Amino acid sequence: MKTRTIIVLLVLVSSIALGAGYWLGMKQTGAAPATPDAVKIERKVLYYRNPMGQPDTSPVPRQDEMGMDYIPVYADEASGNPDMAGQVTISPEKIQKLGVRTEAAALRELARTVHAVGRVEADERLTYTISPKFEGWIERLHVNTTGALVVRGQPLLEVYSPELVSAQKEYAIALQGQQSLLNASPEARAGMKQLADASLARMKNWDISAEQLKAMSQNPETRHTLTYRSPASGVVMEKKAVQGMRFMPGDVLYQIADLSSVWVLADVFEQDMALVRPGQMARVRFNAYPGKGFEAKLTYVYPTLNAQTRTIPVRLEMANPGMQLKPAMYADIELSVPGRGKVLTIPASAVIHGGQRQSVLVELAEGRFEPRDVRLGSQGNDYVEVLEGLGEGEKIVVSANFLIDSESNLKAAFSSLVSKQSKPDANKEH
Repeated sequence: MKTRTIIVLLVLVSSIALGAGYWLGMKQTGAAPATPDAVKIERKVLYYRNPMGQPDTSPVPRQDEMGMDYIPVYADEASGNPDMAGQVTISPEKIQKLGVRTEAAALRELARTVHAVGRVEADERLTYTISPKFEGWIERLHVNTTGALVVRGQPLLEVYSPELVSAQKEYAIALQGQQSLLNASPEARAGMKQLADASLARMKNWDISAEQLKAMSQNPETRHTLTYRSPASGVVMEKKAVQGMRFMPGDVLYQIADLSSVWVLADVFEQDMALVRPGQMARVRFNAYPGKGFEAKLTYVYPTLNAQTRTIPVRLEMANPGMQLKPAMYADIELSVPGRGKVLTIPASAVIHGGQRQSVLVELAEGRFEPRDVRLGSQGNDYVEVLEGLGEGEKIVVSANFLIDSESNLKAAFSSLVSKQSKPDANKEH
């Protein structure tokens, strides 16, 4: 009995000693004993929202028709501060997962490039037509193929015309009469000279060259054929002449184009019309020469608009060394439009278009964003001008902004729904 009492006393003394040591240790370190509340602070759940974004909530956990759990909305996520209405708070981990990037609104020169599609055409001022002004027949063709290269003065064809033979005979007779009337009266010589001048003018009106007329005056013998020569160096774009055929005054026998310089006719959209003007330089590319760029100058903006395509044609001029550019080739045109000075700009990817309004997401603090309406101005290549709604230096979201905007809209809808559910029914009888 005494032994048992001694053992109980020893256990009791040991327990008291351990408790006193623990108390003294806690007092020296200043730490408080751990409690369940200190170890884990439970977050208060306000409600559960639909995982698919539908505007319905539940006060208790549940699943939708597809078996997906409703998402809890905690009290620390739905602040009651009216100054934070519409704002979105996202954790750093979620920002990293979404790939959110921000950029500050800044002043910059807002350059723009106008894109257009065009086609190569021959310069109308360097296009020539062979069209006789008298009736006749083609005796011989010297150039017998379309697309042939010709040089200035090269013979094209020889023609026969009774009217031409008659005019030559009249001119020859008038020249002989002038020689025979050298000693005649002035009136007789003047009359014969008028006859010679009339015959010469008649042949000039038929576009007979000065060299041929000079040859006729030096050798008054009548020639039965007349040789037409190329008026310029170029390419035969059209050939209707056939050996032995009869032609009438005004018939087009050849059409020759000098392609050392060509036009590029492009169609500019109506909304870009105010950005183009004569004198601008353009970069032109052709599918036939990938990776190679050509320089062209815009020389004319046509005064008419195509009602079907809502485009306005413009004309560019460019050199054609080596005859690389062929008529009817397609061209991609880039017209550089310089800015009108530095303006406040943001990346075009930052703008969220919502019908009649445009908005951006402004970063108020790290992980806290606010949607804000803005009024936009000119559109550049990658940036857009901001007229109202932002200040220089304010950071806006340029990537994943649609996801954050959707989160903001969902929270606004849920807040409105919870607010309506918490209000008493005004029509309910008390």
